[in-house]
Amino acid sequence: MTTVLIPLAPGFEDLEAVTLSDLLRRAGIEVVVAGLQRGLIQGSRGIRIEPDAYLDDVMSRDFDLIALPGGLPGAEHLRDDARVQTLLKKMAAAGRYTTAICAAPMALAAAGLLDGKQATAYPGVLDSLKLGNTQSRADAVVVDGKVVTSQGPGTAMDFALTLIELLKGAAMRQQVETGLVRPR
Repeated sequence: MTTVLIPLAPGFEDLEAVTLSDLLRRAGIEVVVAGLQRGLIQGSRGIRIEPDAYLDDVMSRDFDLIALPGGLPGAEHLRDDARVQTLLKKMAAAGRYTTAICAAPMALAAAGLLDGKQATAYPGVLDSLKLGNTQSRADAVVVDGKVVTSQGPGTAMDFALTLIELLKGAAMRQQVETGLVRPR
């Protein structure tokens, strides 16, 4: 079964975390939302989520993709967490997808995964990192090899649907998108 890890840090962007876990599960993907801490974790807009697991307990599992929700200070916690950095580097070395939305591409950059890549993020985030060899794009979603980035809460559905397509194919993306009744 296809598996995705969504690390959840205090101050996560509520819309992004919920949209990612919801849409990926609609596609039949096993999603593990793993908290950087035990117990309920509060998002930047006050929504509290109880993760499926504690991050320490899933560190040795193999995942096909890691998806980092943004939000502040959530993205900073992901960037600064040694476990998340270890997972990002391990997954990249194994040829797995490393993905982030909103401010969370800062965690990919800290792991060195944006070097020589095209990427997007919440406006101003990539510029503030002063990444000399990363091409900043204004697209809703940017796929560059096994690195996928997206802009923010308003692009969360596009981001999740792109991840579904990468993992399960265009037909599954279409099936999930049709069920959402998105305007064309």
